[in-house]
Amino acid sequence: MAGVNHEIVPTELAGQRIDNFLIRHLNGVPKTRIYRLLRRGEVRVNGGRIKPTHRLAAGDRVRIPPVRLAEKDEIPPSNKVIDWLEQSILLETDRLLVLDKPSGLAVHGGSGIAYGVIEALRAMRPQAAFLDLAHRIDRDTSGCLVVAKRRSTLRALHALFRDGLVDKQYLVLLHGDIGPEVRRVNAALKVVSAKGGERSMQVDRSGQMARTDFIPLERGAGWSLVRAQLHTGRMHQIRAHAQHIGHAVVMDNRYGDPVADREWRSLGLRRLFLHAAAIAFSTEATGPVSVSADLPLDLQTVLGDLRAHPINQAESH
Repeated sequence: MAGVNHEIVPTELAGQRIDNFLIRHLNGVPKTRIYRLLRRGEVRVNGGRIKPTHRLAAGDRVRIPPVRLAEKDEIPPSNKVIDWLEQSILLETDRLLVLDKPSGLAVHGGSGIAYGVIEALRAMRPQAAFLDLAHRIDRDTSGCLVVAKRRSTLRALHALFRDGLVDKQYLVLLHGDIGPEVRRVNAALKVVSAKGGERSMQVDRSGQMARTDFIPLERGAGWSLVRAQLHTGRMHQIRAHAQHIGHAVVMDNRYGDPVADREWRSLGLRRLFLHAAAIAFSTEATGPVSVSADLPLDLQTVLGDLRAHPINQAESH
């Protein structure tokens, strides 16, 4: 419990709604409690009562009453995660940073996950006025993740992602021989509820348009290493499209083949073979940005074992 606090809204947060400002500032406080504070007028902007939809301006003075800042059972990011964040920054400017996210770490907390990349990053840099995800990648996927350090940059990046102007390249190991030609998948994806309330994607004409290009790099007996290029950004897009064409991602526990994955597990693979290898974009403020992340050592080891056996080199595309 802390005393009354007064926060001055920085330029980077101009335009943000007061409820979202409080949710971020009062990390760990239930949203119901935050909206109760607003309804009761305990939170004030420039001395006046406001609604949850009120948008802040640079220089506004926000009164925040005494409130519990975290639940007793809240688990803070471990030192191991904090140390990793420090070492995983691939690029940082005054407007953004790009991380090499490891498999197994969610991009944000929620649904039983105590914390993710963004919560750990904010804990690591409590003085930062603004840090937010420009996009998301699956928990089990590793590789390039972009975080905005200014709200204006976040808006610009969201527009690029929405308009398909971000070049996203993934390295993926698929079951089976996909063949030597590029496989272009244009198949709409629809969100469906899975067991336990989890959401999955399935190909459905009533869903949102989605396109993935699978570009063969190497092929062997029962496997294909491909570069997947996303032209849209639907949830689980690569995994759902790979399943749709009959070549599921290796070690995919949601869209894959658990029986076929037993052999990969015997080779020492313990994770989804999906890696966000490169990302490139350009905004007026940032200029051209191009970042790549090396394939993690565990995936390199698996490829090394595969290459020790005769394989067919795919044509370059």
